[in-house]
Amino acid sequence: MSFGGQDRHYRVYRPATIAARAPLVVVLHGGAGSARQAERDYGWNRQAQAGRFIVAYPDAVRRSWNAGTCCGPAASARLDDVGFVEAVVRQVARRAPIDPRRVYVTGMSNGAMLALRIACEASTFAAVAPVAGTLVTACPAPRRLSLLQIHGTADPRVPYGGGPGQGRRIDGDARVDGPAVPVINARFRAANTCAPPRRTVAGVVTTLGAQCPGGREVRLVSIDGGRHVWPTSSYDATAMIWQFFAANPR
Repeated sequence: MSFGGQDRHYRVYRPATIAARAPLVVVLHGGAGSARQAERDYGWNRQAQAGRFIVAYPDAVRRSWNAGTCCGPAASARLDDVGFVEAVVRQVARRAPIDPRRVYVTGMSNGAMLALRIACEASTFAAVAPVAGTLVTACPAPRRLSLLQIHGTADPRVPYGGGPGQGRRIDGDARVDGPAVPVINARFRAANTCAPPRRTVAGVVTTLGAQCPGGREVRLVSIDGGRHVWPTSSYDATAMIWQFFAANPR
């Protein structure tokens, strides 16, 4: 598709059988990744077969998303990646029977940062699920939507406790420098006027979940000792994100 004066690309997976009004999940790859890599590595096609929904995998420009102060060429060029993702949703919806109440976005790392920016700026999505990402843009008024954050407490690239990550730009400044992950979660709970959160612990996984008006939910999943990865062993991120999305339409 053409967007912002550039040719932009995305991949779509549509199972042989989908719901009459199918949910749509947009999956944003991490920095230096690609749509093809995200489709291969995160297991969303298999989940879509079981859930009878459609998955879209947008491609970033030069493998980076403009999430705000991060990351890479996309941020330097101030690309409208929020607008691009919304345009992908509109184009997919013209070609398939998408339920507008069940459109969701998830992402890894730099893609998770863009997902959080989308949660601040876009009205298209019912729920957002960033994995190993932080907020690197101003967000004075987060949207009222359901949010699931998944983050390892030992992530060296996007620190759970906030502050500079390991990666550096050419000028020596940190590529990632955002607030603590629980602070972001608290900000969205406040924006959604949620009830006080409840904490549960299962092995290395701690879940902080808060119910909010309108049937929304804001949840934080912290993986003790988890690194900068898409969780698959101690916590099946793809299955749990879909379960969260399915329970939280607009």
